[in-house]
Amino acid sequence: MLSKGSPVAPAIYNASAKDATCALTQSRSIGSVSIRRKYNVFLCNLSSRKVSPLLAVATGEQPSGLASLHEAEKEKSLGNRLRLGSLTEDGLSYKEKFIIRCYEVGINKTATIETIANLLQEVGGNHAQSVGFSTDGFATTTTMRKLHLIWVTARMHIEVYRYPAWSDVIEIETWVQGDGRIGTRRDWILKDYANGEVIGRATSKWVMMNEDTRRLQKVSDDVREEYLVFCPRTLRLAFPEENNNSLKKIAKLEDPAEYSRLGLVPRRSDLDMNKHVNNVTYIGWALESIPPEIIDTHELQAITLDYRRECQRDDIVDSLTSREPLEDAEVIEFTGCNGSVPSKKDEQDLSRFMHLLRSSGNGLEINRCRTEWRKKPAKR
Repeated sequence: MLSKGSPVAPAIYNASAKDATCALTQSRSIGSVSIRRKYNVFLCNLSSRKVSPLLAVATGEQPSGLASLHEAEKEKSLGNRLRLGSLTEDGLSYKEKFIIRCYEVGINKTATIETIANLLQEVGGNHAQSVGFSTDGFATTTTMRKLHLIWVTARMHIEVYRYPAWSDVIEIETWVQGDGRIGTRRDWILKDYANGEVIGRATSKWVMMNEDTRRLQKVSDDVREEYLVFCPRTLRLAFPEENNNSLKKIAKLEDPAEYSRLGLVPRRSDLDMNKHVNNVTYIGWALESIPPEIIDTHELQAITLDYRRECQRDDIVDSLTSREPLEDAEVIEFTGCNGSVPSKKDEQDLSRFMHLLRSSGNGLEINRCRTEWRKKPAKR
């Protein structure tokens, strides 16, 4: 994130990718020195009429002066200085590099889908902090905090073309765009840092909720103005393909389901700062009812989640799963540099499932999910 304050940054900047990987195994995230220092200052409160350098770039106004820069530098936390991710040159997206830890890999000796989802969430939060949004309530703006509004995830779609292994270094880029009156859209691109290969993509939709009433609320013009200054000027999509899987609707899974895991109970550690179950937890719950033979022979290629209702600490959840016939599912071919084009054999090796998370007590729908699985690759 705010990378220039780190004493190790100059050495990393001049080192090779291999040397950087070795030198930084004691740091959770790695990155290079940003050459545009002014992009890493906090955005001033809009009501103060001061203009940050980043806002000045977007609007053509004059920054508030070196004194404000100095004060913003002093306000940086230790975590911000060590995180080492940074805004891109135009200030409209954010990149951060991570080394995969041993506790983040699963039985395949590669990062789990939960690890990938957690890193996406981490990068999104760090991006918000880098432009001055609050850590209270996860990236809330000044107006949102005044009105007790928070962001909640409405939909998440992740595709992984190759899972990184323990000690691999990946780079994740993220950016935000307005999505009409109801919320925002955040996208991600995941790359292998060693060779620049795109190994995954993701997109999500976020809506505003009143923290007190727990009701959804439309995005006001005041809130929109606070974040649009940091959004790309033209539409940029992680999934630009027409009719891609990220847009596909998920039908409700009806009983009886082929597979089920009943009575899942949220742990205290599953709760996030907004006091509801973290969205990554739903992924683990959905996968709990996948048949063992799929887990043993396949790996997750894509997952889509529609969040229908928030889950609280005292809720008990049932996980239901059924196969989705391939002939009923749309087959999307990825073209261009972002994705890989599947062969006919690859399509034959795919398995698709529909998932439903519901409340055990009243049967209310909590989450709809679709997963797509491919045959495991040969061992490295």
